[in-house]
Amino acid sequence: MRGVLALFLLFLLVSCARMGRPDGGWFDEQPPRVVSSLPEDGGVNVDSRKISILFDEYIKVDNPQEKVIISPPQLEMPEIKASGKKIEVELKDTLVAATTYTIDFSDAITDNNENNPMGNYTYSFSTGDAIDTLQVGGYVLEAETLEPVKGILVGLYNNMEDSVFQTRPMLRVSRTDSRGHFAIKGVAPGSYRIYALRDVDGDYHFSQKSEMIGYTRQIVSPSWKADVRRDTLWRDSLHIDDIRQVGYTHFLPDDIVLRAFTEVLTERYLVKTERQQADRFTLFFSYGNEELPAIKGLNFDSRDAFLLEASAHLDTLRYWLCDTALVNQDTLDVELRYLMTDTLGNLVQQTDTQRILSRQPYARRLKQQQREQEQWEKTQEKQKKRGLAYETERKPLPYRVEYRVNPQIAPDQSIYFEMPEPVAKVDTTRIHLYYLSLSDSLWYREPFTLTPYTPSTSLPTGIDAAIMRYKLTAEWEPETEYSLEVDSAFMTSIYGLVNEKGKRGFKVKSLGDFATISITVSGMQGEHLLGQLLDQQDKPVKQCRTDEGRLVFFYVEPGTYYLRVIVDKNNNGQWDTGEYALDRQAEEVYYYPQAITCRAKWDFSETWNPQTKPAFQQKPSAITRQKGEQQRKVQQRNADRARKLGIPLPTNIK
Repeated sequence: MRGVLALFLLFLLVSCARMGRPDGGWFDEQPPRVVSSLPEDGGVNVDSRKISILFDEYIKVDNPQEKVIISPPQLEMPEIKASGKKIEVELKDTLVAATTYTIDFSDAITDNNENNPMGNYTYSFSTGDAIDTLQVGGYVLEAETLEPVKGILVGLYNNMEDSVFQTRPMLRVSRTDSRGHFAIKGVAPGSYRIYALRDVDGDYHFSQKSEMIGYTRQIVSPSWKADVRRDTLWRDSLHIDDIRQVGYTHFLPDDIVLRAFTEVLTERYLVKTERQQADRFTLFFSYGNEELPAIKGLNFDSRDAFLLEASAHLDTLRYWLCDTALVNQDTLDVELRYLMTDTLGNLVQQTDTQRILSRQPYARRLKQQQREQEQWEKTQEKQKKRGLAYETERKPLPYRVEYRVNPQIAPDQSIYFEMPEPVAKVDTTRIHLYYLSLSDSLWYREPFTLTPYTPSTSLPTGIDAAIMRYKLTAEWEPETEYSLEVDSAFMTSIYGLVNEKGKRGFKVKSLGDFATISITVSGMQGEHLLGQLLDQQDKPVKQCRTDEGRLVFFYVEPGTYYLRVIVDKNNNGQWDTGEYALDRQAEEVYYYPQAITCRAKWDFSETWNPQTKPAFQQKPSAITRQKGEQQRKVQQRNADRARKLGIPLPTNIK
């Protein structure tokens, strides 16, 4: 009797202790289950536009307007409501006769307490005597980066004409999940074309260039076969309970890859003019053009009045005012003549009159200068009274030149000079480069080349005059110290400012500090290839080009890298997007599927065929930004709780 009483008291103590834990109880791991539906799921001869689905627990629907997709696509937005244990859907479009309808909830349905997703649940019915059950699946990836594209529409057409994608809604649609995966359900036997569309205006067809698209010339013919897969039953997030062979219907094709891209928005118009600083104004265009605008001053003489600084794509044009009298003029009235896209898509000459106002009026700047002068004079007077050094005349501000050089550089690196305003004159005789001889420890002159550096090699004539960056190159000797010394006034700005004297010391690293990466690309003979060595943020750190299938990266710093190869069709040294009207796909991109770890004094050599692995399996997960939704989230939380409490994890939690 005493033993029974002792056990009873122990039970009470344990129960009380557990009830008092701040961690709470176990998380519910079971997703909701469908109990019934009206009309019946998979029903035929349905004529009701109202659907009711009942579940075994309280549920909610997350963002139904984006996550829930209905086929055929509904031009009028359906009404989707979750209430208690029920979901109600009301279709607003008229039902089409003899047609299979699918309502794909994806992962939108979760239970009300723990947010356990139901998974890819699809409800279907038919307005005819039979229901179509075939499926088509695959992946949508960003063409440039092979990133999975989440939430993009994927649709089928049984009309093979190219124009149908731009004129008629898709026949059947799906939406990609977080892995970029899609499955179009309720498909009838036949032949189809398939497209991906980031539908901006909700019309289910490609209607504007700003919409991301993907397409293939492949004709899709859905089919199926009986197959077997291995299902893993998890006891918890760390332990497998069982692995079973399960028969299922395998729908084909299930590996379609659509490389999605956004076309270049070539419609050209003037977006705005801006004069944030008094000494310059900027014209912003929606798209660049090699024929630059003609500018005529209406209240000033515009001859030789500007120096032009342009962006690489010529869509942003900054005009620096050369004359300080013009800088001090608050209002510039100009006549602009430029090419603009008309309503028919043609470039036509457009003439506008613009009033460009300075955001820094002359009177305000003059007052600021006077305050600064008065403050300087007070400071010098205080210095004089204290018997300290003082100035009798205020010196002009120096021309601020920034030296882009690290204390240690690679043999293939250059030195850059960056300026805050355009350069009027460069005196290379005032630049001195020396190297320290290892044989006699004396400094000797090193020949160099100083050239303007522009963001593009194809800028029109007339832009280089306003260059803001220069590049210094030399034949650097490994393991050698260098000294870059500049005299004052080696650079003069268009406003007469000159630089101060400066000195920078640096050393070229040893060849033994680097690695070399050599990749022989097979299966792509005759292609122009652009190889890019990427860092762990998927950003290029080095690149090289080849027409012979061998990519070699020299002077690679020790570290972990990834590799991307672009099939550079037009051989312009960059990735180019596609254009549907010209049936031009975006340039193909391939990722080496593994990380490349480099060590000093070490060479990496590999032969790689980029086409042996599907595109959706190529990009390493470590640099994939769009991650798939984490599986078994609740199991992980329960396993963490069990470890924290030091007790076994129950296997029948609900």
